[in-house]
Amino acid sequence: MLYREDPPSFRPKSPGDEAEKSVQKDYGVVSILRPLGTTKDESPTLQMMIKQRIQLRDTRYAIRNTNKKGAALLVVLFVIMAITILSLGFLSRSDVELACGQNMILRTQMDYLAESGLQHAKGLILNPQDLTGEYWLGESNLQLVDGSSDFYDVRIIRDEDEPDDNCNYNIECDAYRKKETETVGRSSLKAVLRLDPCIALSVGQSTTLWDTVTVYGDVNCVGTLTSQGTIYGDVFGVYGDESTGTITGQRYAIDKLSLGWPAINVDDFKDRFDVVDYHLGEYTLNGSSINRMLLIEGDLIVSGTNNEINPGKNLPALYVTGDLIIKEGASLNIEGLAVIAGSVSLKDNANLIVLGGLFIRETLSGSNSSVTITADLTKTAIITWNEEGTQQNWGQAAGAFFRSIERK
Repeated sequence: MLYREDPPSFRPKSPGDEAEKSVQKDYGVVSILRPLGTTKDESPTLQMMIKQRIQLRDTRYAIRNTNKKGAALLVVLFVIMAITILSLGFLSRSDVELACGQNMILRTQMDYLAESGLQHAKGLILNPQDLTGEYWLGESNLQLVDGSSDFYDVRIIRDEDEPDDNCNYNIECDAYRKKETETVGRSSLKAVLRLDPCIALSVGQSTTLWDTVTVYGDVNCVGTLTSQGTIYGDVFGVYGDESTGTITGQRYAIDKLSLGWPAINVDDFKDRFDVVDYHLGEYTLNGSSINRMLLIEGDLIVSGTNNEINPGKNLPALYVTGDLIIKEGASLNIEGLAVIAGSVSLKDNANLIVLGGLFIRETLSGSNSSVTITADLTKTAIITWNEEGTQQNWGQAAGAFFRSIERK
């Protein structure tokens, strides 16, 4: 039988041709010969081989395409996961920064509120006239704005480190914000307030203080002050070159003092018989204890010992329109503000003790006698009235400053 081979160039290409070539290659046949007079479709073996080859190819292509699609999906998933993680990181960082900013704002607000509490205490210490006690002890659950959620607590105690120094106060202030029953922010400050200047002794003319004069507080002198005594405080005025005493504070010119003279008028007090012991003309105090204001239109003579004056809150202890004379061996103890329109003279072995303040229009004189004056604003704070009858508050402290402020 004769065989022939179809020239490849005269046959149309079909998907089976590629499969056929693959079969030829796999089986090592260069060309497939079939009997003459037969067509390709008449060779069942060849057709079966071609079909198997096509199926095998389609299967391989399908597997190959499926693998490519699965790899792309994994890449997309990894990209989405990376973007999600980065986004969550940015969001978390933003939340943390926002919380830090809110905490900083809250802390700043509480700091300012605590400082306001310190200023509140300072104002009431300088002006204790409207208080029931000697000085403000503090209070809890205070607010600058009614109805807000911000509160502050204040506690005040006098500095007891130096018993003779009544011009220092320890102040503690806690500021906080309430959110329902929870405290969400807090700032606590601790400060020491110093009354300054706080005048213990004021004289209206050039004066010499002898060696047994001790002043705990500041001294004001309208003129030249020559001191052989001890002054635990500042001096306002001209400090004499012949001074040999001790001064622990600074020396200032008289114009640096902004404190005015106590504006006490006899007519404002003489008719208040329930709280004022009033006398017209020269009056002698001899071993007496007076629990009211002593008002003398004239001179006051002090003789004997154990003479005491303690008027109570918001009243001057002593007001004399003339001179105060303490006789030999006599003693006088004053708790409060003593204002003498004339001079103060102490004889031998006389003793004068003032817890509050002593204001003299003229001079203080003596030699063989003892004088101790301790400034105490709680004793000298008074209420007076002007010509229109308006209440006026006066105290011996012209100002105050915080010696220290620290966080608790």
